[in-house]
Amino acid sequence: MRNTFHLKTLTVAVAVLSITSIASAAGLDRSGQDVTAFLQDGTYAEAVYTYIDADVTGNDVSGNKIGDIAESYDFFRYGVKADVNETFSVGILYDEPFGAAADYSGDNNFVDQNTASPRNGEGTNVEVRTESITAIVGAKFGENKNFQVYGGPVAQRVQADVKLRGAAYSAANGYTTHISTDQEYGYIAGVAYSKPEIALKAALTYRSEIKHTADAAEIYPFVDSGLIPDSAISALGLSSSRSSSIDITTPESVNFDFQTGINPTTLATAKVRWVPWSDFAIVPSLYNGVSQLSYGPDGLPLVSYDEDQWVVELGLAKRLAPALAVSGTVGWDSGAGNPVTSLGPTEGYYSAGLGAKYNVTENWAISAGGKYLWLGDADGQVPTGDTVANFENNDGFVLGVKVSYQAL
Repeated sequence: MRNTFHLKTLTVAVAVLSITSIASAAGLDRSGQDVTAFLQDGTYAEAVYTYIDADVTGNDVSGNKIGDIAESYDFFRYGVKADVNETFSVGILYDEPFGAAADYSGDNNFVDQNTASPRNGEGTNVEVRTESITAIVGAKFGENKNFQVYGGPVAQRVQADVKLRGAAYSAANGYTTHISTDQEYGYIAGVAYSKPEIALKAALTYRSEIKHTADAAEIYPFVDSGLIPDSAISALGLSSSRSSSIDITTPESVNFDFQTGINPTTLATAKVRWVPWSDFAIVPSLYNGVSQLSYGPDGLPLVSYDEDQWVVELGLAKRLAPALAVSGTVGWDSGAGNPVTSLGPTEGYYSAGLGAKYNVTENWAISAGGKYLWLGDADGQVPTGDTVANFENNDGFVLGVKVSYQAL
């Protein structure tokens, strides 16, 4: 017999997309670091595929058109959770929490137009990827086991490549850095409350920052241009290439997940996420050292943000048939400031999404859905703080599919 959508287990069909960001929306946020797989009842497993494509275009300060710089990307998320007994639960989650993918081309100030340069025709490019595995142990308590505390270790890998090209970056035209893969550890901690009679669940989850120390290989052609005095090169230990280490701290975050039944076939949800991107910076040593010539002993970071990110999403799910439910969401992402780095030039977004969930068997279900994103207008700036481009009237979409198994 096909399983019906009991109120206590009714889930939003686009949970796969619930707080998915895009690399250029706010900082480097991507997956939203969702933990709801661990909060499901009984034995639960899911595999999620997400595809994101945005159209980010604009004009540089000279009026030249900048074609779409946002590269489409996809990623997977997995989650497994089981109850050891009535008190203890265990789970493992995999996701790709942070990233960036931008590529400039065409006739504009973000592409090297110097015909005498070996980099002629090369455009500015950035790619950042991370992977994360989280192990969670939870313990329920209270008279009816309504409360739960949970936590565990997080293993995270990060790697990045950045190329700065074109007149927009002035002396930094031609700068390149490769940050090798590094793995470090953090932790997750949270508390949840549930009231099954009305399908109420609320969870507050904290993830720690994770400090990476990775190998970085930099190339900075300007050092050999003859425009820097030899005394300054010697005093700061500069060269056109350098292999050294770099410290990158991925930010802490707080997620709040809430759901409650409205009636026996309808569920309301709310999600809130906070990430302090204003504390984040990428500061390669050679880039920073050269910038000290003009900007003092602290120099400049390669990437930084002015504001923290807030994400809010509201949703409704409705059971239409014993094995079928549909849902809709609306959302808002604050962005991480404006002007913002030219490597991700949007100021957050508004979103609207639709999805459906179908129970194929008593235990197996498939969900699919999509979101449309109205991306916020932004001024693109380089690390010096100069505004070098304007990006307006941009949009994007998110598609996702989830296969899940649940045994109560």
